[in-house]
Amino acid sequence: MKPYYLLTTLLVLLNFYSLSAQAQTEQFLIQKTLESYIQGTSYNETDKIEKAFHHGANLLLQKQDVPVWRVPVKEYISWFEKGEVGKFNGRVGEILNIDVSGDIATAKVEIIIPSKHHRYIDLFLLKKLNGQWKIINKTATSEPSKNNANRILFIVSNAHYYGKLDKPAGASFSEIVNAYHTFKEAGYTVDFVSPEGGSVPLAYINTSNNLHKRYLYNQDFMYALNNTKSPKEITAKNYKAVHYIGGSSAMFGVADNEKIQTISMEIYEKHNGIISAVCHGTAGIVNLRTSNGNYLVAGKRISGYPDEYENKSAAYFKEFPLLITSTIEQRDGIFKYGPRNKAHVEVDGRVITGQNYLSSSIVAQKIIEQIKAEDTSSL
Repeated sequence: MKPYYLLTTLLVLLNFYSLSAQAQTEQFLIQKTLESYIQGTSYNETDKIEKAFHHGANLLLQKQDVPVWRVPVKEYISWFEKGEVGKFNGRVGEILNIDVSGDIATAKVEIIIPSKHHRYIDLFLLKKLNGQWKIINKTATSEPSKNNANRILFIVSNAHYYGKLDKPAGASFSEIVNAYHTFKEAGYTVDFVSPEGGSVPLAYINTSNNLHKRYLYNQDFMYALNNTKSPKEITAKNYKAVHYIGGSSAMFGVADNEKIQTISMEIYEKHNGIISAVCHGTAGIVNLRTSNGNYLVAGKRISGYPDEYENKSAAYFKEFPLLITSTIEQRDGIFKYGPRNKAHVEVDGRVITGQNYLSSSIVAQKIIEQIKAEDTSSL
């Protein structure tokens, strides 16, 4: 390549990465503004609500016989002055989407009120003013909801390749959507975390599959996969279970991530949560240790993708940092699996594992059953 073209290419790439980094920074700042809104309206903290909005903002809401009800932000803030400051009022908020265009942005936030079986969708228009992102308009709609505000944490890998090979790797889209759909239909909220945060590579997408197509073109769902949380953003007490997603990328970067290990074991030991995994996702749990130093899998029935079904002569196999079956057995676990292309699930206490993507929805169902049983027993 001639020096001129090389320099031009480098400048284009530098410009691209600069613009990408800038967009991520703006998105982060918008997220902080929306979090002030969510925190303020959930805990009656009017100073945070005021911080999120421009002082001239309006809320275009609706009430009986008034399809467009204009509420000045000052009046809106006064509604929360009636509640006790710092006391949770039952509103559970989640950022669903952010779209930035220069110094303006749109955003979507979900507000769940489980006690009222209601769900609100807030749409925001934001503008960057004097270096700060402010909400300048908000509208909302509502609908009945069975969302129970319980959260499940999906763990996915950022690995794009099989180790040092140029062979692409990715999280199994089938495993994600099969489990995600099962949880969402049962009223659960699902968050995604990865070792590095941000976008994750995906694999095994079938656009002829109705469920795949439904979620592939769901902007809120794909936004979550493009903006997975980093471990430092996770508060363990908020989750009822962790679920390790499989796919080829699951073999890399998860099992040895100490921050994710800490999150999982805190959910399991301190908050009586569930640890689950499917297929190659089981690689993520092999190094987990309990507070007494024992391996989590010791003495437990564990399933996952078996070593026997791997192509041991293939180059990809030589890149694996560990083998699932043999490592589980070395850790004194009891590895169980069934025929290829058949679902197989093992439930051993609060550890629930499945063999393949066909097991994903069953594993999710077993998690839901345990959570419901635990909630019932605590009444």
